[in-house]
Amino acid sequence: MDASSPARVLGAAAARVRAERLRSHRLSAPAPTVADAAAHMLATQGQEFWGGRWALASRTRGAPALSTVDAAFDRGEIVRSWTMRGTIHIIPARDLAWVLSLTADRQHRQMATVRRAEEIDDAQLDRAEAAARSALAGGNRLTRKELAEVLEANGVPTAKQRGYHLLVALSLRGVVCQGPVVPRAEGPTREQYLVLLDEWVTDSFTPSDPLAELFVRYIAAHGPAGARDFAWWSALPLTQARAAAERAAERLRVVDDQPEPQYVLGAPAPRRSVAAPQVMALPPFEEYYLSYADRTVPCAPGFLSVIGPSLNGIVRPILVARGEIVGVWTHSVAVARHADDPVPELFVPDAATPAEVGAALDRYRAFITG
Repeated sequence: MDASSPARVLGAAAARVRAERLRSHRLSAPAPTVADAAAHMLATQGQEFWGGRWALASRTRGAPALSTVDAAFDRGEIVRSWTMRGTIHIIPARDLAWVLSLTADRQHRQMATVRRAEEIDDAQLDRAEAAARSALAGGNRLTRKELAEVLEANGVPTAKQRGYHLLVALSLRGVVCQGPVVPRAEGPTREQYLVLLDEWVTDSFTPSDPLAELFVRYIAAHGPAGARDFAWWSALPLTQARAAAERAAERLRVVDDQPEPQYVLGAPAPRRSVAAPQVMALPPFEEYYLSYADRTVPCAPGFLSVIGPSLNGIVRPILVARGEIVGVWTHSVAVARHADDPVPELFVPDAATPAEVGAALDRYRAFITG
């Protein structure tokens, strides 16, 4: 095939985008610390708690262990909450309030039907908020189970899915967030203590233009990307996403305008590291794959259904070789099984060598057992 043929040009263009996105995601240009990685990403998907922590470790220099990420939670540098799309993310503690100022109302409205079915009205939420604030005041912290007991004692039922939906509502109201990690001797913890947001976060940041800031922070961590990608990621309307791009224009640079403008940060990009691995085992719900309207840049269309989202919403852990998703992998974090060897499944057998895949999985195994 001639080097100037359309297929080769498209392939080269996709490779360039993948290379730039690897850098934006700090996968080829790791951040100095876990807190720096989280600040750069702003919101890192984390409904699989181990996966969100591995996502940050994968973007940090020096191969930090799970305990290093957990220490950042315990120091109050990062928290977990429902920041957008009704999905829980890891986010710098100082950024949570202003992000919720943009996304909470839309999430509340999207959950209205479920709350009606669960008979959770404003009066119930007000009672739950009062009970939670009283129980957590003064620096107290509670597990989910303990918070449910507090709510029950105050006349707010938590049976079936009510407890979960009450917790989400209280989080969207900015009452609580998930902060310090609950210790677990047998293996990786799956739980965090609930704390009062306004007590736990002591240096909250408020940008002068939150909508523009959200777009800039998204592009900084995901570019090249455009307004449609941002709209999917944030769950804000496309018209609002395009307005955000216009308001942020002076802080961005357009690298492509077809079919719509694709942006990168106007400031210098982070420097790539020669030590960054070429083959990586990345977590479920990985931002490099999931956070775009079109996921065929890093992944061949035929493999999208294998990765997900599946009908039950699951997105599998992925193997990435030189920016391209070339397989998936599995691993259990159950008690006494987190030290087992992860199991790879390559889509294309020669996409990465056994040594490269083995090294990628070894890095994860060292993290989860550390």
